[in-house]
Amino acid sequence: MRVAYVCMDSGVPIGGTKGCSIHVQEVIRALTRRSASVDLFAARIAGDPLEGVDRQVRLHHVAPAQATQMSDREQAALDANRALYGALERHGPFDVVYERYSLWSFAGMRYARDAGIAGLVEVNAPLIEEQARERGLANRERAEAVARAVFASAHALLAVSNGVAAYLEEYPEARDRVHVLPNAVDPQRFRPGLDPAWPAPRGSFVIGFVGTLKPWHGLQTLAAAFNLLHRFAPDTRLLIVGAGTGQDQLVADLRRRHLLDAVHLTGARSSSDIPGLLASMDVAVAPAPALPNFYFSPLKIFEYMAAGLPIVASDVGQISELIRDGENGVLCRADDPAALASALDRVRRDPALGARLGRAARATVLRSHTWDATVDRILRIAHTTVADGARREARA
Repeated sequence: MRVAYVCMDSGVPIGGTKGCSIHVQEVIRALTRRSASVDLFAARIAGDPLEGVDRQVRLHHVAPAQATQMSDREQAALDANRALYGALERHGPFDVVYERYSLWSFAGMRYARDAGIAGLVEVNAPLIEEQARERGLANRERAEAVARAVFASAHALLAVSNGVAAYLEEYPEARDRVHVLPNAVDPQRFRPGLDPAWPAPRGSFVIGFVGTLKPWHGLQTLAAAFNLLHRFAPDTRLLIVGAGTGQDQLVADLRRRHLLDAVHLTGARSSSDIPGLLASMDVAVAPAPALPNFYFSPLKIFEYMAAGLPIVASDVGQISELIRDGENGVLCRADDPAALASALDRVRRDPALGARLGRAARATVLRSHTWDATVDRILRIAHTTVADGARREARA
């Protein structure tokens, strides 16, 4: 099978360390393990874009023209559709076009329709709302038109969470073709028993966080909770893996609380470093805030679970669907430092509980949330949607 994987979002660097970048890499790895031949069409390349991919993957850089003004950047991204369509024609034929939805890209699904092949769109967030709220959007009307065109052209839409699925169902063009496929993990890369990459001082209890340091990860709640816990458990340490726009504020908060000596911030690390850093933790934390629509599918949760770590997490969104309190993790109220500190202390004081929760967490992902299982489902959806379409055309 030949797959054209399209990622025309300049905010998703292929080969980067962000969760979105890891998602692209892991899906491609799993596709190649299923003997698929993959052509990757991407707007932005960074680092080693195909780290860990055994079979050949052909990489095609389709970069929009550079621009400084917001409206000019949006127009450049729209103009790149012509180049993408031409690249797909030159390097085809393909059996499937699989595209990570981005604000301005529609050529992938148009090509799939014109070629009579399966077109699948993976949707990770309500991007129009995100862009308008966080970065600004000059031409929202055009972005909505692109979304409607893409959703109408796709044979199937793959949402990473029920929250994203509900957003998609608001579009008449998407209804009845939405499938929920949460994020996943490669359990061979993340497994118990690896050597710690950051050996903590002897006798320490290490609380770990992995992720981009941004407001929706609840870093202020984490700092406040660690402050409460560290007061009566001075052997605790906080290991924070990641970087982002919230780092300066986090460091200032930790400094104000006189906690920096008990905290280690690694900065951005490559995906190959993460398993060893997880092995350095005694408990992993996901202190997500209580947002009105928590539509995220946190990649770190799956990695924590595969590593066999006990997890303490906010009782919100998809996290609540993955973590069953007291069975494969501990849930606590969001935005409540005292509740988070208490839950962390519960695991600290009961190592047997932590070990049991970690084993159950890994069993959960092995059963339901591996990248291989996700890609198997993607391929089944591709085959089924095309077959259904052919039957409908034959009846017509």
